[in-house]
Amino acid sequence: MYWPIGAPRIYAASNSKADARRYEFDEEEDDDAESREATEGSGSLLNAPSVDGEGNPEAELPPIPKTPKTPITPGIKPVEQNDSQSYFSTHGHGNGRHYSRSTERDPLLAMQISRTGHLFAVITSTTLTIWQTKPTAILAVVIRSHKSLSTYGTNVSLLVRPDSAIFVVQTTSGYLITYTLATDPDARVFRPHFSSSTSGQARRQSNFTGARNGGDRILWGPGEGGGVREVSVRFRMVIKVDAGIAKALALDDELVVATQKPAAVQCIRWTPDSAGNQTSYELFNRMEWLPKKVNVTELIHDRPMNLSCWVTNDGRAYAVQRLSQAVPADGPQKLFRGYCFHTPKSPDNHAVKAAINARFSLIAIGCSDGTIQVYTARDYVGNIPASHIHRLSVSRQTSGSITCLSYSPDGYCLFAGYENGWAIWSVFGKAGATSFGSDKRISDTHKEGWLDGVKEANWFGGGSEILIIGNDDDRIWTLEMARSGITGCYTSSNISRTLLQTTSSIMVYRGYDLPDLTTISAESSLWHTAQIPSSYLVDQWPIRCSVISADGRYVAVAGRRGLAHYSVNSGRWKTFVNENMENEFQVRGGMCWYQHILVAAVEAGDSFEIRLYSRESALNGSLVLHSQALPAPIVLIAPSGEDSLLVYTYDNLLYHYIITSSAESVQLIQVGQIAFHGIVRSPARVRGLSWILPDEQLLEGDPSQDVAVATVLFLVDGKLVLLQPSLNEEGRLKYDMRVITQNVEYYALIRDLPFASSPRNLDHTNSYNDDAKSISEGTGLKDSLWIFEGNEMKVWTDVQDVLRSAPSELSRELPPLVSIPVDFYPLSVLLGKGILLGLEPDLVQRRDVNFAFFKFTIRTHLFIPQVLRFHLSRFDSPAALHLAHQYHTLEYFPHSLEILLHTVLDEEVDHTPSPETALLPVVLSFLSSFSSYLDIVVQCTRKTEVRSWRTLFTYLPPPQELFEESLQRGSLKTAGGYLLILHTFEELGSSSEQLVRLLSRAKDEGDWELCKELARFLQALDESGNTLREALEMVDLKSPGVEREYQSFMFEGSRLKVPRPTRQIPADDSGRDSSGSRSRSPGERSESDYFGDGVGV
Repeated sequence: MYWPIGAPRIYAASNSKADARRYEFDEEEDDDAESREATEGSGSLLNAPSVDGEGNPEAELPPIPKTPKTPITPGIKPVEQNDSQSYFSTHGHGNGRHYSRSTERDPLLAMQISRTGHLFAVITSTTLTIWQTKPTAILAVVIRSHKSLSTYGTNVSLLVRPDSAIFVVQTTSGYLITYTLATDPDARVFRPHFSSSTSGQARRQSNFTGARNGGDRILWGPGEGGGVREVSVRFRMVIKVDAGIAKALALDDELVVATQKPAAVQCIRWTPDSAGNQTSYELFNRMEWLPKKVNVTELIHDRPMNLSCWVTNDGRAYAVQRLSQAVPADGPQKLFRGYCFHTPKSPDNHAVKAAINARFSLIAIGCSDGTIQVYTARDYVGNIPASHIHRLSVSRQTSGSITCLSYSPDGYCLFAGYENGWAIWSVFGKAGATSFGSDKRISDTHKEGWLDGVKEANWFGGGSEILIIGNDDDRIWTLEMARSGITGCYTSSNISRTLLQTTSSIMVYRGYDLPDLTTISAESSLWHTAQIPSSYLVDQWPIRCSVISADGRYVAVAGRRGLAHYSVNSGRWKTFVNENMENEFQVRGGMCWYQHILVAAVEAGDSFEIRLYSRESALNGSLVLHSQALPAPIVLIAPSGEDSLLVYTYDNLLYHYIITSSAESVQLIQVGQIAFHGIVRSPARVRGLSWILPDEQLLEGDPSQDVAVATVLFLVDGKLVLLQPSLNEEGRLKYDMRVITQNVEYYALIRDLPFASSPRNLDHTNSYNDDAKSISEGTGLKDSLWIFEGNEMKVWTDVQDVLRSAPSELSRELPPLVSIPVDFYPLSVLLGKGILLGLEPDLVQRRDVNFAFFKFTIRTHLFIPQVLRFHLSRFDSPAALHLAHQYHTLEYFPHSLEILLHTVLDEEVDHTPSPETALLPVVLSFLSSFSSYLDIVVQCTRKTEVRSWRTLFTYLPPPQELFEESLQRGSLKTAGGYLLILHTFEELGSSSEQLVRLLSRAKDEGDWELCKELARFLQALDESGNTLREALEMVDLKSPGVEREYQSFMFEGSRLKVPRPTRQIPADDSGRDSSGSRSRSPGERSESDYFGDGVGV
């Protein structure tokens, strides 16, 4: 659900000499305070500042040792693509000290980002640079001296405490150099001031209402309202690790260091505990769950899951949890408990990198061969089975080793960096954008290191952008992402209509209401793009939630606080007039539209509410239509039916509301609630929610009784869970739970999709076959359930079949699913048009443009053939006819039938089935119910190999009979196709009458294109031209010439037997116009190339 968009932005330190006056040194201070603070063993971090809940250091900091003043941030200038050198130097004043860098670029070695994403840091071999993400600017630079480098070694790795208060640099000599970051929340390094910004020249934007006066923030971009902060980086101390550092990890409370000799794990608290202890350790050989003589090569930790993952040098991966600090009485202290879940079967499967996805409870393991094996963490006691595998489209030699793995904050996307490129997958395995399709010569010429390899990558902005550093490169690349609205707001309208959100805009696909052939086109004009108001983005970026209305008229977005909404038709935004009203609440739990009413789940201080805003009114706290308070935070809201609203909260309660409206007001009325205590273990893991009511309850039942009869669908992590109500022995309501499918990225319950109505023109059956008119049973796909499982779209054609099979006491298997493979990421089901709509990324490189960029294209896929085949494979012809009846008015419906025949034919040619299981005769019998049957067969033969024709005509009448039937129907071009088949079967020489009859009919009806193709056909059969001349004479297109010495081989002995065709069209040619023309199905060749398959000249 993520697609890179545009070209990345590039950031780097200055590429010119810095002014020596910008670096200040105190001559009374030692130039290397680090050397005075080195401690043996683990050292102490008693002076590390703690931070409050807002991420700001405490007001009073403890005394710190003297240290050289941090040099003022070097100037930042744009990086030119062809610039090959970058340097800056520092000169002391009068003390003879001189620090300089080589004129060649010093590549970045590591990058880390804070938990909130507002700061990130990078290191080179000699420097530490701290950046701010928005606006992107350098806040501080630490340049290590020659003495420090010689004493402790050069930088090799970087750690950042999650709250960004402490930075730790690991060196080559086994030292950890610690720095603290002090910030003033009110101080700013740079703030633009425009004294005339309120004058008449400051034009207010006209595309939205409620805009506040920008004032001095007129030039700020998304998220840049806070300005460039003022920070101070201070050296704390050096920690010496004699045992050697294999890997280190910075957590909230402690620093975890895996040592080499001895092989152990050491935990160093940032501050001592209540007993005054600050360090603890445990040897690997005393951990029963670890094999002997192993070292840890990779350490990662996920805070939401409270789970770590260790990778050892023997290629295994372990899920690890930190134990309590209590010391057991019968032995040494145990710090960790772990379980091995990845055991390599070969050297190619050795674990190298790891990533944890808390949103979907997944652990991804990058292997030596470049594949990524993903496991599902079901619990904390080692139940971690394999889930799926991500594989590259290129070889191991092309990609190089895997260098980094990173899940997006919402868990829907996995970014994998390799030595020679990168790739993106959806959470359950659909391949997305990749750099391995780039032209290396062009990227090398333009010095686009982001395409040639990745050293480290970090997401920020809630997944709207990703930071990338390359191999042997000093630049930082920021790549923007477009993502589906489903990732932030799981509602039926976001599934039925495609809505994308980027850093600063929304994109709405508007092809749903257009003609069929326009919808399946890839025109960029089908996208409606709108910029989110800068007055909202400057403070509330990133956008966390976006939702579109069921009719596609309105869009709402919500960032850090507040919200804004947009009218697609008028192109106008509405934002809060008062900034305080906007900051008073934040959207938590999602949004949805009810007609022109926006329903938002919000948190305002300690209260949790559902608020209703009208699109027709201004956004103002006093103009809220209705506010419904709830006792607990809201997990999600889901509209259901015409006027129902389902609200699921963190206290495991599902509330059912009815939206009632009148001329004066709109209100929410609660009509029921369900408690799922003991059924849903973790409400926070619920991503989607729907319920299914019996038809009689939906039409005539009391809404207050809906909760007693509703079947509830929960999407928990990647599992789709069905909860069916029943009564226990005491007459109380209980729920039977069954997991009906796994690895679900999203699902679409058609009865809940307001736009996915039944196909059009169901009542117009005049042109439909009489036998099909009597087919009234079945629901088609109106009550189907669609599931995207990462690589395939799957569908239950009738969800009622699932409900009947789901109860566990019946011990029934679930009904089979229809599988629809797709080679792109599907975003919505256009039920009325019979297609799946999705997107495909595309990397554009041009020699005349010195940068590459990403774009995405619209892709569609017909699902009608797969569903028809499913019914026919179960010998359910009535269901197939009913479904075909619903779609027969589509312009490309004959093409769908052609795809069905082509697919089945190819499979049965390659794998001959037994006569009892052969599907081809069933398909042909089904196709014979349609008037385009003859056209479908001949079109299929044109697009298959000749060896397949014998199999096809095993179940068909002889080609000569089909030729005759085509002539009787007046389908002259179809008859011409059967002439080609007769020729291929070597039956044309004895059937010359058919060719002459067809040529005569084509001449009489004025179809000169067909005459031309028949002439080309005859010329190809006899290059001398005698056959063509003789045929033309027989249809009165050429006067008989001088008597020839010989006759054509085709007409020898039969010339006088050929009857002269009449000019009268046979009476059974009804349904044709005077020209005998017919419309072509999609994919059919033009008339001028009808016989272009190897017989033309």
